[in-house]
Amino acid sequence: MSAEHQRASKPSDFGKVAVVYGGDSAEREISLLSGRAVLEGLKNKGVDAYGVDKNCDVIDVLARGKFERAFLILHGRGGEDGTIQGALETIGLPYTGSGVLGSALAMDKNMAKLVWRALEIPTPDYRVVRAEEDLFAAAEELELPLFIKPVHEGSSIGATPVTDEEGLQSAWFEAARHDREVMVEKLVEGPEYTATILGNEALPLIKLEPAREFYDYEAKYADDAGTRYICPCGLPEEREQRVRELSLRAFEALGAGGWGRVDLLCDASGDPWFIDVNTAPGMTSHSLVPMAAMQAGIGFDQLVWRILEQTL
Repeated sequence: MSAEHQRASKPSDFGKVAVVYGGDSAEREISLLSGRAVLEGLKNKGVDAYGVDKNCDVIDVLARGKFERAFLILHGRGGEDGTIQGALETIGLPYTGSGVLGSALAMDKNMAKLVWRALEIPTPDYRVVRAEEDLFAAAEELELPLFIKPVHEGSSIGATPVTDEEGLQSAWFEAARHDREVMVEKLVEGPEYTATILGNEALPLIKLEPAREFYDYEAKYADDAGTRYICPCGLPEEREQRVRELSLRAFEALGAGGWGRVDLLCDASGDPWFIDVNTAPGMTSHSLVPMAAMQAGIGFDQLVWRILEQTL
């Protein structure tokens, strides 16, 4: 057990804790579900925890409430992009997860890919387009099949796989209504995996087999029967360990820390291609982080305890 894990021996070591959830992003409803689960888990461990919806004047509430630390479980813009992290830095309140830089880089898919490319971490080729007239030139250059998505959204919001030219324009409009920058990305055809990061370790991989065309918003949060979550993931032990190590490297390359999730695809040769990093991933009944933790022998209540422990 690391020194970090030895610091908190009792719930009172944390003091008064705010579980900050909700907000006004497109992922508000999922954040509320995640936050309630985290709040219950911390309370089960005896932590003096309270829910705080970011829709209020959250910094004033945290200051007046004399909170001693914050468990951030905000998803999407305003929560995972460094803005709330920066505000908490100004009032000196410790918080869970990545700091300002790591949060901002991970939320911006274009910047994340630029970093990965510089460090030779494999990620699919792509173009960022800001106008519809540039869409077809990017598609011609990259060649179908493609994945079109907003640069600054999560949970597959506004994301669409495109296999023919007829689908390009509708996919563009779907992404562009969520963001002024749209990513046109080469689609890697192969199984999808996710790696949970906890501290300085990548937990067992989960292989995703959605019944839908891809692992979209509905598959992530509403489809009880259609998606199969396979853990152990089925990769040979040596290859899985290599992917886990590379996932941790991809996570840390962006300045991310504490905990999070790295999403990737493997091609026909079994080589990984990194798609994005989530610095405050879902913690709902459908969420992947608790599944991976359970495979590693970490129950939900212990998982949220360990995440909060990193603020000491």
